[in-house]
Amino acid sequence: MKVSKFKQYLLSGVSYAIPFVASGGILIALSIALAPMTSQGPDFSRAPFLKLINDIGVAAFSLLIPVLSGYIAFGIADRPGLVPGFVGGYIASQVGAGFLGGLVSGLLAGFVVFYLKKIKVPTYIRPVMPILVYPVISSFIVGIIMYKIIGAPIHDLMVSITNWLQVMGTGNKIILAIILGSMIAFDMGGPVNKVAFFFGAAMIQQGNYYIMGACAAAICIPPLGLGLATLLNRKLWTEQERDAGLAALAMGAIGITEGAIPFAAADPFRVIPVIMAGSSVGSVIAMLSKVGDHAPHGGPIVLPVVDNRLMYVVAILAGTLVVAALMTLIRARSKKKTEAASASAAN
Repeated sequence: MKVSKFKQYLLSGVSYAIPFVASGGILIALSIALAPMTSQGPDFSRAPFLKLINDIGVAAFSLLIPVLSGYIAFGIADRPGLVPGFVGGYIASQVGAGFLGGLVSGLLAGFVVFYLKKIKVPTYIRPVMPILVYPVISSFIVGIIMYKIIGAPIHDLMVSITNWLQVMGTGNKIILAIILGSMIAFDMGGPVNKVAFFFGAAMIQQGNYYIMGACAAAICIPPLGLGLATLLNRKLWTEQERDAGLAALAMGAIGITEGAIPFAAADPFRVIPVIMAGSSVGSVIAMLSKVGDHAPHGGPIVLPVVDNRLMYVVAILAGTLVVAALMTLIRARSKKKTEAASASAAN
């Protein structure tokens, strides 16, 4: 199967997932931005209405992975793919497989249904196949695979990575910062991201604020960098992508890495390495500059509780510019290749 087909399937999921990212992310961003900030992060106990806004945003955002997975499956197998796609995406969220688990479950569900539809059945059974047989059988297959095959290895991997980070914490600062920055950006709020984040949060309790400082800078760079890229050369991006870019900027400002997911889901093999590079740059600058973050959160919003604020801003700006510049170059080059191929075909 051609790579372009896979990209088409991924874009099908992304187009439906973007409104959930935008609405949920912006509501969460608004609530965090307006809530009183303490050393433990935003304090909603003194702002019940902001807590309500946050809860609504979280509800919308929690549907992101199931919707992404469901509509990837829809792109492959049409409506019969929706049920196993949503089920697989929900399970991916439950087992901690995150964004990448959602991609896998969507593709898995779509292809399971796609091949089930190729099985010849008697004419009198065909009407019930799309509404009963395909959803039940495919959901069962996808659920078994997600729970029994994908879930346990991811959990074990996360435990191993956590133990490894604890050992690395006493080693080379630059290497540790690169690892943390790469992990934060890799799955944008997924299990790998969470391991690095909670490692930084745990270090706060031990009086080491530099680990969280490096993570806090890295957290906001993917959405800020991709959002900025859509503004630098708007012709390289579709209208839908430009809208997603504005939402990403708002989410990045309050430290929600998931704002980068629509871009990564549509073009993972180019976007993910770029945002990993940008977050690593920001993380290294923050670590070497002894940026300390006293709150278990990231982005510009935690600036009041950050040590060495100037270098924190410099770290974020540097990583953001790296992502924006690299993505602009990549998109421009890709567009030139596409135009050249079209011109060649026309001749």
